[in-house]
Amino acid sequence: MDEDGPNAEQIEYWNEKAGPKWVAFQRQLDASMRPYGDAAIERGRPEPGERVLDVGCGCGDAALQLAERVGGGGSVTGIDISNVMLELAARRAREAGVRGVSFENADAQTHSFAPASFDLVYSRFGVMFFSDPVAAFANLASALAPGGRLAFVCWQELSKNPWTLVPMAAAGKHLELPPPPGPGTPGPFALGAAARLRGILERAGFDKVGLESFEYAFRLGGEAGLDAAVDFVTQIGPTARLLGDASADARARVIEALRDAFAPYLTDDGVRLGSAAWLVTARKPG
Repeated sequence: MDEDGPNAEQIEYWNEKAGPKWVAFQRQLDASMRPYGDAAIERGRPEPGERVLDVGCGCGDAALQLAERVGGGGSVTGIDISNVMLELAARRAREAGVRGVSFENADAQTHSFAPASFDLVYSRFGVMFFSDPVAAFANLASALAPGGRLAFVCWQELSKNPWTLVPMAAAGKHLELPPPPGPGTPGPFALGAAARLRGILERAGFDKVGLESFEYAFRLGGEAGLDAAVDFVTQIGPTARLLGDASADARARVIEALRDAFAPYLTDDGVRLGSAAWLVTARKPG
């Protein structure tokens, strides 16, 4: 993988900053994100014997599920730019005795895939960070066999995702919020605009593009209780980045503001806030 390539900033971020935190919070993150990933797996329709590429596979949760679906006659290749997350993914596969799954440190935008080597390209929130999404998806299309399928889940616009808006507003009472990112800036919500997302995939060579809205009560921290939710957002995501250089006093005030902001959303199953994602499907012609 070219660490000086077009996604160098993302490679550094996911190896040195975000990756170790995602490893530490792997269990909570999987619990929070699995419902979205499961829905995308169902849209992808993996069949026994198929070859699947899991893009941005992270700590391997969806890759292990996909390996069960394709069985011993199939294969799953998980790729990610974060070595630390891939190490955990490989260890989880070994410990679970899952066969037919492998992991590779690779940038999906620039990696030289063997042509037509997969039947399904899948991703659970792993395709929103490319510097050139058209080039990245075109590269992924080259890895698909003719008639091969694309299925992934990504977030809709920030304005439709209170799970991020609510903690950011709480933090903004005590910290200066950065200006909103420009349209298409690599990040969690880069593919949120439906027309832009559809255009990217069509320009990349896909057809039969489908976007299905998936609205769900996101469980912050994957566990019950206010403490789990506060700990989660202060370690992972946009609010955590805001707190990076904050003083101890400011951090304490933000934590108290977060507890107040989350209290109305506390249920017996944890703090749940609204979210909206796209379940995306497409096909490579042929």
